[in-house]
Amino acid sequence: MEDYMVRATAANAQIRAFAVTSRETVEYARQAHDLSPVVTAALGRLLTGGVMMGSMLKGEKDLLTLKVSGDGPVHGLTVTADAYGHVKGYADCPQAMMPPSSAGKLDVGGVIGAGALTVIKDMGLKEPYSSTIELTTGEIGDDLTYYFAASEQIPSSVALGVLMERNNTVKQAGGFILQLMPFTGEEVVGRLEEKLKDMPPVTAMLEAGDTPEQILERVLGDMDLEMAGTTPVQFRCNCSRKRVEKVLFSLGRKELQSLIDEGKGAELHCHFCNTDYAFTTQELREIGRRA
Repeated sequence: MEDYMVRATAANAQIRAFAVTSRETVEYARQAHDLSPVVTAALGRLLTGGVMMGSMLKGEKDLLTLKVSGDGPVHGLTVTADAYGHVKGYADCPQAMMPPSSAGKLDVGGVIGAGALTVIKDMGLKEPYSSTIELTTGEIGDDLTYYFAASEQIPSSVALGVLMERNNTVKQAGGFILQLMPFTGEEVVGRLEEKLKDMPPVTAMLEAGDTPEQILERVLGDMDLEMAGTTPVQFRCNCSRKRVEKVLFSLGRKELQSLIDEGKGAELHCHFCNTDYAFTTQELREIGRRA
């Protein structure tokens, strides 16, 4: 199944919902960054949450960035998403390891540790909107749930999951976000809470063959669920050699000449997709002539 996201409403638009399957996206990140299993799970959850949150953006050029920083072995995670299902991300320490949790599962909270979540929305204004909260568990889903309540005053339920194969490739990945609108009635809130109590983990539903639509059907199917559209989802980095050339061009002739005098050329690295761009001294001279 190719990765995609579905948007929906329920209970007369008192609830808005998002669900996504993101296995290929997370597997791409695992391969690109050579992630350990527990870091794959951590970054995979943030990628999955980020792509759904990105779809909430209004403007064509709006960008969402999620930054998790903690005192655990991974140190930090960064994810950026737009409104079109494109997401990218990286881990500060991709090979970080952590013993399994007491339940025998990948210890995402442990590998992240205590720290903070920062949400940045660049909507083309003079200054981006930024909000930082303390991590509640480091499990990502819980922290995004708390972010929505504390920073946006939107009661939400965020469920995210990554299931690994024995060979450490990604077997399943996905999640959902359910949000209550300000006019949601108490009866609807109570029904939703009861439904969520009996919901199996996201990865269990995906493993059973559920699509994002069927996941939402499980929780909202008897509440006048209405699908509002689907969006393809993929890990996509917008870096390119031409964009990197522009970075070098912006250094100016003096700085470029300094690099040329060193005689080693220049190499720039993209953290998001782990790509290196190398430039010879002759290429730097040609860029310098245009600077």
